[in-house]
Amino acid sequence: MGRMTSSATDDPQPAVPYGTPDAPRIAVRGEAHLEVDPEIARIGVTVASRGKDRRAALDDLTRRNTSVLDLIKTYGDAVERLETGAFSISPELKDKSRGERVHAYHGRVHITAVLTDFTALGELTTRLADLELTRVDGPWWALRPDSPAHREARQQAVREAVQRAREYAGALGSSLAALVELADIGAENAPYPQAPGGRMRSMAYAAAEDTAAAPLDLEPERQHVHAQVNARFTMTPPQL
Repeated sequence: MGRMTSSATDDPQPAVPYGTPDAPRIAVRGEAHLEVDPEIARIGVTVASRGKDRRAALDDLTRRNTSVLDLIKTYGDAVERLETGAFSISPELKDKSRGERVHAYHGRVHITAVLTDFTALGELTTRLADLELTRVDGPWWALRPDSPAHREARQQAVREAVQRAREYAGALGSSLAALVELADIGAENAPYPQAPGGRMRSMAYAAAEDTAAAPLDLEPERQHVHAQVNARFTMTPPQL
């Protein structure tokens, strides 16, 4: 009994990766670059304490941490998020001592706050930096992940791809017939490194009780939003 062979016509035909004379294919890339105002600002607050024994350092850190949290919470809706991060109590050994003799204990707790009101931000950072043993870092400006700016950049990139394809087709006396493929290549965020804002710090001293520091005048850092798409179209036969 002879071997059965399949006809070449039974094999699946690979998809043609290019156009035909009757339906030429055109591929373009669309890009958009937007510069917009930030929507949020993040600051980091590090509260420190020092005591002769572990309990004294812990009690002092608890008091200072509560004061900082209470101060931040007075700004109400201007604070979008408030989180406590790393916490530590560590011993400081005496220099040139025999054995492990502890000289003092140091406490530290890190707090992160995200604000949406930048006027309140300038006042809050000043008041925080005016506290004893408190360090303030930031602000770091940003957009929310669901910011309308991201959507506008993507839509603008698509419009730019369509316009570019039309110009290519028009140069051949042709016009676009159909969209074959639209691919998001995942470059919607800024390709440039985002430099953090100015750093403010106050580690050991507070102003006199009858002297309030003037609020910082902070200039929000403009945010860069970038989007790219690849698009493929078919077009009518060109007039060559």
